[in-house]
Amino acid sequence: MPQASPRGTYLQVSEALRQQIESDEAGALPSEAALMSAHGVSRNTVRRALKVLEAEGVVQSAPGIGWRVVRGGDRRSLAERMTDLIAEDSLSAGDAYPSEARLCERFGASRTAVRRVLAQMEGNGLLATVHGKGRTIRALPAPTVRP
Repeated sequence: MPQASPRGTYLQVSEALRQQIESDEAGALPSEAALMSAHGVSRNTVRRALKVLEAEGVVQSAPGIGWRVVRGGDRRSLAERMTDLIAEDSLSAGDAYPSEARLCERFGASRTAVRRVLAQMEGNGLLATVHGKGRTIRALPAPTVRP
């Protein structure tokens, strides 16, 4: 990385890792310490870069092992998959949205990650929460065009 790197250095590191993964140079990711050394950045910067890739579904944290590359399967981010669930399950405005526990099970994600996306969906006006009743669909997402 440059000597006086601008804000967003973690984005540069995440892009470098993404390119490394896409070119199949990285079967397993190096340790955080090795990434720090290779990119000349702090542990916090490396972790932020890995979190960006995790949100995109490129890598996942394996407790006790470190970070590993997600091969095959669904490469959409958790936010995209949870939003697309509305169309996949033919849900409409006013219908109940699945519980946190069901979402964790369905997507193999942590409760923290699911809650973060749910908050984002509520902020975007897709979901509404009624205390004691759960979440309901407030509006249908705009259709997205994927290449």
